[in-house]
Amino acid sequence: MERTGAFPYRGCGRPSATLAVMAITVYGVVALTFMMLMYTLERRGPVFLLGFSLGCLLSSGYGFLSGAWPFGVIEAIWGVIALRRFTRAREAGTVRR
Repeated sequence: MERTGAFPYRGCGRPSATLAVMAITVYGVVALTFMMLMYTLERRGPVFLLGFSLGCLLSSGYGFLSGAWPFGVIEAIWGVIALRRFTRAREAGTVRR
């Protein structure tokens, strides 16, 4: 009988597979939480745009690691857009150095 549920790799005889899935999941939760926090704080200053860009790129990495490559591509695009917005804000002189 095959196990199903939240942890499909449990009981497959490969503890390293379960550990890898859990590590990727934890990484994804941290990356997405960071990205959303930076997005929320974006109005407080342009430096948070840089944080949002980093969060998008970290989330993109999670997408590729988890096998959800369309998510990875979209997050990479958002990361580039946010980085460009930060660069424009810096050129306008609204970022403290």
